[in-house]
Amino acid sequence: MSTSDQDQSVDTPIPAPDAGTATEAEAETEVEAEAEAEVEAEAEGEAEGRRLTPRQARRLRIALSSVGMVAMAVVLGLRIASRSSVLVVGVYGLALILCGVVIELSRNGRTRLGSWLLAVGLVAAIGSDWLLIP
Repeated sequence: MSTSDQDQSVDTPIPAPDAGTATEAEAETEVEAEAEAEVEAEAEGEAEGRRLTPRQARRLRIALSSVGMVAMAVVLGLRIASRSSVLVVGVYGLALILCGVVIELSRNGRTRLGSWLLAVGLVAAIGSDWLLIP
């Protein structure tokens, strides 16, 4: 055995003498098949692009909860500046806690529950502010 034989791996197939030469018709057929496969892959990608992946959904909920938390903190600061009340602190403090709970739920993969909880909780906080706080 020569050293060139030893350098090749055992599983490497030995090419046949005609394998390297393909006719033009076969080459065109391969190019057309590849083009069709790319078009189908793009169509499937567009269909999948409409829905969020679980990771994207979690990140979206975390971002929305963070924005809600910042908004509730700003409103809490403004409401305390205008009229300081334990009820104001209670309502907006609970809303801040709710946003934190939704962030944790989203991190643990419970995005649907977190979405409903965030929507209902923020509507309840705003509604109670409007109804309860003079």
